[in-house]
Amino acid sequence: MTPSMTDGYDCYQNALAERVNGILKNEFLLYQCNTMKELMELVKESISIYNDLRPHMSLGMKTPSEVHEKASRDFLLAS
Repeated sequence: MTPSMTDGYDCYQNALAERVNGILKNEFLLYQCNTMKELMELVKESISIYNDLRPHMSLGMKTPSEVHEKASRDFLLAS
């Protein structure tokens, strides 16, 4: 049996979690870590690269951080 990655029964949450796990495994975790500390550091670094440095085609070749910052600015200006 494979555990679900959701907090309930929403199959779309599971798909999102699987997508993120796949990106971590296939693009960032390219070698076997020797300790849990080493793994935690590698995951933290991978998340930072994914959010702050890696442009995404679905975001118009911007990073998630750039899109989030712009949305926050636009929201503040609109209110």
